[in-house]
Amino acid sequence: MYFTSPSRGRLTFEEMMQDITSFIQGVPSSSYRLIIGSDSQVKQDTCFITAVVIHRTGKGARYFYRKKYQRKIKSLRQKIFYETALSLEVGNMITQYLSQMGLDDLPVEIHIDVGKHGETRDLIKEVVGMVTGSGFRARIKPDAYAASSVADKHTK
Repeated sequence: MYFTSPSRGRLTFEEMMQDITSFIQGVPSSSYRLIIGSDSQVKQDTCFITAVVIHRTGKGARYFYRKKYQRKIKSLRQKIFYETALSLEVGNMITQYLSQMGLDDLPVEIHIDVGKHGETRDLIKEVVGMVTGSGFRARIKPDAYAASSVADKHTK
């Protein structure tokens, strides 16, 4: 599994996690949030982007993203559930890694590309339940910037 960093290029999962842990260790007195969010764009195929953001509260952030293509998915419901599943997959990998590194107190959030306005409002309960049932904090629009801004930027 590979991720792309706008500043460091293509990285393995291990390299991304090493970059995240060194970012945290750079200013250990700061507070951090680790955020994962996915978005998709349908053209001939469906392009899914999963973004991983490490946010040093009040002092900037770094992000990485993973791009994955699937056959054309027309169902909005199916796309949202798949986006959420991709975020949960990466979230689980990250929490396992952090636990091994002794950083399991770092809060991890999953940002879901659904909101109270628009076509996705009927899916909120289900996908938030998926995320919270998996042990993560869930955020929806307008607070889901990892999905609706960072990941969306790279789906085009």
